Amino acid sequence: MIPTVESLKSSPMTHRYGDIYNPPGLTNFLGCVQVDVDPVAIRSHNYPPFATSDTVTGKLFWNDRIFGGTDMPVTITWYPDRIERRAEIGEFVLSTTTALVVGKMATVVRIKIENRAGSSRTAKFKLGVRGNVTNARRPWNDALPPLEKDNTVAMDEQRGAIVFSAQQSAAVIVQGTYPRPARITSQALHFELELRAGETKTISFVAAIGETAAKALSLFDDLASRADAAITHARDDWNAELAACFTPGNDRYSGFMPTLETTDADVLKNYHMGVLGTIYFKRTSPDSVHGRVYTTLLPRNWQPVTFLWDYSLSSLVHSYLDPVEMSSALQRWMTLDIHKHFGTEYLTGAGVGPWYAVNDYAMATIARDYFRVNGGFDLLQRPVHGSTVQGYLEKYAHNWQQFRTKNGLADYGGLLNLLECVGSYVHEVASLNAANAFSLRAVAEILEVAPGGQNAAKIAAMRDEALGITKNVNELYVKGKGYWNARDPSGATREVRHCYDLLAVLNAIPNDLTQTQKSEMADFFVRELKTDTWMIALAPGDDDAMFDTRADHQWTGAYTAWPAMTALGLYKIGHGAMAFDWYKSMAKSANQGPFGQAQFADGIIPLDEGGARKAPQEFPQICDWTCSSCGAWCNVVIEGIFGIRAGMTGITAKPEFHGFDPNARLTNIRHQGKLYTATRHGITPQ
Repeated sequence: MIPTVESLKSSPMTHRYGDIYNPPGLTNFLGCVQVDVDPVAIRSHNYPPFATSDTVTGKLFWNDRIFGGTDMPVTITWYPDRIERRAEIGEFVLSTTTALVVGKMATVVRIKIENRAGSSRTAKFKLGVRGNVTNARRPWNDALPPLEKDNTVAMDEQRGAIVFSAQQSAAVIVQGTYPRPARITSQALHFELELRAGETKTISFVAAIGETAAKALSLFDDLASRADAAITHARDDWNAELAACFTPGNDRYSGFMPTLETTDADVLKNYHMGVLGTIYFKRTSPDSVHGRVYTTLLPRNWQPVTFLWDYSLSSLVHSYLDPVEMSSALQRWMTLDIHKHFGTEYLTGAGVGPWYAVNDYAMATIARDYFRVNGGFDLLQRPVHGSTVQGYLEKYAHNWQQFRTKNGLADYGGLLNLLECVGSYVHEVASLNAANAFSLRAVAEILEVAPGGQNAAKIAAMRDEALGITKNVNELYVKGKGYWNARDPSGATREVRHCYDLLAVLNAIPNDLTQTQKSEMADFFVRELKTDTWMIALAPGDDDAMFDTRADHQWTGAYTAWPAMTALGLYKIGHGAMAFDWYKSMAKSANQGPFGQAQFADGIIPLDEGGARKAPQEFPQICDWTCSSCGAWCNVVIEGIFGIRAGMTGITAKPEFHGFDPNARLTNIRHQGKLYTATRHGITPQ
């Protein structure tokens, strides 16, 4: 039940140039790379602060024609450690394996060319190469990494490589092959290979980055003739990484995840993808001022940046897997004005982007998950930036009051503070106001176990404040419909049929809803948002569906965490059987690898390998291949199916197995220094 690179691989995905498709990426915890819809090419080869932005290099030209212009498809299979591609071009078959080198700023692509003709053939091709390398030791405040367009270019005939050198720094990228090409020009590596009938020849393409020319050339020399060893090392290292995630006392994380033992392949797949989709964002760069961090998007956008919102959606995974890093992140963000930025970047520690209204809720969620799993309540009294951890948590819980209107709810302003691409989702919204009630109760729960014990009156007042908010939130409910209004400063309301109200309210204040509301909300979900293998964020009949087409929050699809958080919310209101069946069906949408930043809903775009297709990077979608909030998919197993209730002073379980494997177990559940096992009968100490 411990995953391996083989058990987590994607289905083979066959695409050609121009398809709506987001090709997969890789990480080696220093940086990332993405493959292109091409048998050889790579792009987004970046290791902050070293970057080539979204430059494409290694592009295949066959018989003097760029591969994309041949109308030939390429079949791509992703593994955590590598990406395999295959294409048939006439009588030749090209098979390639792409891997990031463990602990180094380099990518290797092993190219195998097979002649399937009945007689000898000559394979004539070239690899077009580009550099644009830079060493940008500054805050990365734009989504795409920086690049330098004025690299000098030098042909290294001895190595059979092309050397690109930055002018604004000493950064260098060396690109070449082993064996060396027949000819080199300033922008391409040229080959003519004679292959007998049935013969296969192998070439290794290497792209190596260094902070100086000497270091880049040394790294290239070390790898050029050792591509096979580098690929094998990446596989072995990733298998060790995956095993460490579930091993108490491992040397890669400060904690470990519960181990799921089941014969249900769909649930196991979603659970493991939730773990993988979180650890894929671990960064151990020597250039990080924060040490180890977890970033948010991969492989193209905001590479050194952590968004508080996305981190909070995986906070249960973080609390189990890496509590030391989580504690550091929590305290670090308390030194940041979280009401000015959506997150931080690790190169300088600076805040990045505009304020997201969800940030107070995110911080309360992170703190609650950390303390209920790990204990260590003395941390609450630790001094931080002129206050204490406890002082900041109280501030986050009460911060809604600065936005309070005469309606007793917070007005969170405009588009960029909320969902960015839903024009009607502004000002007073049900989701974040329900979240304010949650935050007050979460912090009150923490204060009950805080050292000193002088918080009784404060706790009572916070709970009264939360109850008042829930009553005012319910005034936004559209009776009989299952969804909510948004209210503008004039007092006018507008119906908004959005999944974020649904999932946020269900998870934040499920016990403040009437039975009628719960039934109507479940009906709304089935009627307007649910699809077979994914969901829709904004009901297609909503007036605002004309505003945008972004798949993360509009009518075209949904963001990474929304299906998982919706399923968990359905468990909380007594609709676990429906949630379970739907959760299983969405395993098909992990056939493309870890869940994407957004995936199109069924019926909007054709399915890919049986599941909802990942939204692409290109405008108007601008969605990355995967996102760190994948960890939310683990919550459904832990808190939904197994019904784990981890509290500040104890742990219980109320399992809801429905059609799930009756012999399944969740073992090594860590709670404040003790281990537990859960089954369909409940939870017991190990």
